[in-house]
Amino acid sequence: MILCCGEALIDMLPRETTAGEAAFAPYAGGAVFNTAIALGRLGAPAGYFGGLSNDLFGQILASTLTASKVDHSPAARSDRPTTLAFVTLVDGHAKYAFYDENTAGRMLSTDQLPKLDDTCKALFFGGISLVGEPAADTYAELCERAGDRVVMIDPNIRPGFITDEPRYRARLTAMLNRADVVKISDEDMEWLGTAPETLLKQGVALVLVTRGAEGVDMVSREGTKRIAAQKVSVVDTVGAGDTFNAGFLAGLDRAGLLSRERLGAAWLDDLAPAADLGARAAAITVSRAGANPPWDNEL
Repeated sequence: MILCCGEALIDMLPRETTAGEAAFAPYAGGAVFNTAIALGRLGAPAGYFGGLSNDLFGQILASTLTASKVDHSPAARSDRPTTLAFVTLVDGHAKYAFYDENTAGRMLSTDQLPKLDDTCKALFFGGISLVGEPAADTYAELCERAGDRVVMIDPNIRPGFITDEPRYRARLTAMLNRADVVKISDEDMEWLGTAPETLLKQGVALVLVTRGAEGVDMVSREGTKRIAAQKVSVVDTVGAGDTFNAGFLAGLDRAGLLSRERLGAAWLDDLAPAADLGARAAAITVSRAGANPPWDNEL
């Protein structure tokens, strides 16, 4: 199993009723949730761990995971409410209002951590779930308990969400030091004050540097290899990075490289098909509205 660990929430998107009234419609979302969905649809053994509510919205999240063949039995269920993100458009730009206090996802504690058995081969972390405490500290603890499993992290840093920068930096730095694969953008590196070479020296086996329409650079001790982005007509980019993460992990699994030993010994040419799968899957996601990752048969 590839266990995706992080936020699952409901995006309340602006709509209009048949009577012309302003309204909001609920859609399952969250960066880590999207990665789990994409993994399941690509046929990988996908699992999800996070705080899931027993409320109406939590049931939507759980049923969406099930429909995409994601095992959410590791998730911690509670009667706390689901995190909601209300989206409004101002001059065409999306603005978010988060309702996250005392939610099932935010209040995740270390005593709710799943037991990792031999079926769990990799852990994925990232997104805003690494910001809000106590859940962020809980995910950091799970990362420490990863043992000999592959760990992939996509920090996807959102400075506007960070309220305690020193604590966040310390937590993220510790997790990056344990990671085997890190996907990172130029903006992330600038905020962290780091570079791929620095991450490699800290023990990371592979750094994936996103270059937008130019593709993704794979950086290892061997050097750098670029994987070109697929040319498509873009509807929106929601969920593109999450889908790439899933495609890359699914590709490693297909190639038999989802172990720390094999990953560390792999050449860039060995890893290229996994990155290409991620790029092809992401291209389908951006070609249609919203975070709607492709099924394997669409590739």
